[in-house]
Amino acid sequence: LNMFADKNLDGVIQMLSDGISALYKAGADFAFISSNTPHIVFEQVQKISPIPLISIVEATRKAAENMGLKRLGLMGTLFTMQSHFYQDEFDKSNISLVVPNEQEKEYIHQKLMAEIEQGIFLDSTREKLLNIIKRMIAEDSVEGIILGCTELPLILTKDEFGIPFLNTTK
Repeated sequence: LNMFADKNLDGVIQMLSDGISALYKAGADFAFISSNTPHIVFEQVQKISPIPLISIVEATRKAAENMGLKRLGLMGTLFTMQSHFYQDEFDKSNISLVVPNEQEKEYIHQKLMAEIEQGIFLDSTREKLLNIIKRMIAEDSVEGIILGCTELPLILTKDEFGIPFLNTTK
């Protein structure tokens, strides 16, 4: 994530391309980027990839479409929530996305970096994340939540409040 913080997208593209080239040389028929934030450069990497790439963002869109969802909340790293790659993909199915407010985005990102990605799962953090989701249901009319960071399902382990939590890892 440091490369994203430093806005070194060329470095991210190179790192991902190197990894995909190694997979190709090892005989892989396809590849996927297993985390959300690097999808910021998915299209650029896909263009230079020697093998087809599968997008977890596209797979999540298809799952939401199959569920008939039309308005979703997106939680993830600050980079993911501030970028447009999720909305660009979900536009293909006329599904609108809502992100948390600025204070909530900062909270989610800070907890991801300082706790969740370090294997620390506090009940107080889980409750605050659920409160953000409750607010998004009440004020933004979201019908589901995209867990747009592959670590979020480690703390938000099940659907809540009668709406689906879309686990991008799955």
